Amino acid sequence: MWEDFLNSLQNFRRNKTRTLLSLLGVIIGVASVIVITSLGKASTKEVEKTFGSAGLDVVSISSGFFRRRRDAVTLQFDESFRENMFESVKDIKKIWYKNSLSTTMTYGELSSTVSCSAIEPGYLEMYKLKLEAGSFFTVTDDQEGLQKIILSHDTAESFFPAGDAVGKKVILVTNNVTFGFEITGVLAEQTTGMENSSAYIPRGFYSKKITPNPKAATVLVQAASPQKAVALTSTLSTYCTNLSGTEGSVSVTSMQSMLEQMSEITKTMSIMLSAIAAISLLVGGIGIMNIMIVTVTERRQEIGIRKALGAAPSDIRQQFLVESASITLIGGLVGIAAGVLVSLAAEYVQSQSFVISTGACIIAFFFSVFVGIFFGLNPASRAAKLDPVIALSAE
Repeated sequence: MWEDFLNSLQNFRRNKTRTLLSLLGVIIGVASVIVITSLGKASTKEVEKTFGSAGLDVVSISSGFFRRRRDAVTLQFDESFRENMFESVKDIKKIWYKNSLSTTMTYGELSSTVSCSAIEPGYLEMYKLKLEAGSFFTVTDDQEGLQKIILSHDTAESFFPAGDAVGKKVILVTNNVTFGFEITGVLAEQTTGMENSSAYIPRGFYSKKITPNPKAATVLVQAASPQKAVALTSTLSTYCTNLSGTEGSVSVTSMQSMLEQMSEITKTMSIMLSAIAAISLLVGGIGIMNIMIVTVTERRQEIGIRKALGAAPSDIRQQFLVESASITLIGGLVGIAAGVLVSLAAEYVQSQSFVISTGACIIAFFFSVFVGIFFGLNPASRAAKLDPVIALSAE
C-alpha cells in the first residue's frame, strides 16, 4: 500500500493541473466546515464573555405581557409573596426586590435624565460589581431609608470628570418631587454582565419617601448554584402560574437559560451550515470519480502489463483506491490548514477570540478521505475488471 501511495504522488506530479482541479473541491469543502464551526464557537464564547459569570445563578420575575383571564389572580410582589416563595420552592439562596424609576439628576449646572434602581443591601455584591471608590449600601442605610446614592462609572464620569464624586451631593427629581442624595460610592467600569442602571438608591428610602409600601417591580431569585438556575426558572414559572391561575401572568427568565438557548441556536446553525458546506465535498468527490475514470482509460496499457506480470484484480483495485484516497487525504490536510488560516483572519478582523473545534477538524478530514474511497470504488473496480489482452492492445 505504501508503494501505491508513492506511485500516486508521482502520478499527481505528472498531472499537476488535473490534480489541482481535483483537490479544489475537497479543500474548499473541508475549509468551509472548519471556518463555520470556528466562527460558531467564537460567537458562543463572545456571548458568554458579554454575559459574564456574574448573575448566572439569578432568576428574574416580572409582570407578564399576556392578557389574564377574569378569574386570574394578579400577583403582588410584596413581603408575603417573598416569604411564601422562599418556603415553597427549593434551591433558593436569597430573594431580592427591585424597583426602577426614571429621574433627572442635577449637580451644579449639569443635568441629565438617568435610570435609577431602588435596591436592597447585597444586590450589587450579588452581581459581583466592584467599587471604584466609596462603599456599598449597608443594612442600616436601607432600614433607615438614608438618602444615599451609588453611581455607575459612566454617570460619575459625566458629572465628575475629575473623579471626586464620593461625598458630593446630587439632586434627583422624580414625579416632580425633588430629593437630595449623598454619593456614597462609584462602581468600577463594567465590560460584562447585564446590570446597567445609571444610579442606585436604597429601596428602604424608596418605600418610605417615594412610594410608601411599594410592591416590587422585579423579583430577583438567587439559585443555590448556577447549575440549578435553569431548573429553578421552570419551577418558579410553574409556581407563579399556579398562584395566578393563568399562564403568562409573569415573565420568568434567567441569564443561564438565555445563555444556553443562544448556545444551542449557534450550535444548530453551525451544524446546518457545515452540512451545506459538506455538499461541496460530495461535488468534489464526483469530480474525483470522473478524473479517475479518465485516468483508468489513459492507463489501460499499464494495467494490462501489471496483470500480465501476475497482478491480481485486488492489487489493481487497491492501487486506484489508494490513488483516489490520496487526493482527498492531501485535500483534507490542506483544507484544514486553509480553514484555520481563514478563521484566524476572520476572527482577527472581528476582534473575537480564536477557537478551533478539534472534533470538526477530525470529522471533516475523515469524511474527505471517505469521499475519496467511496467515489474511487467505481473507477477502481473498472480497472480491476479490465481484460489484460484488451488493455495491452489499447493505444
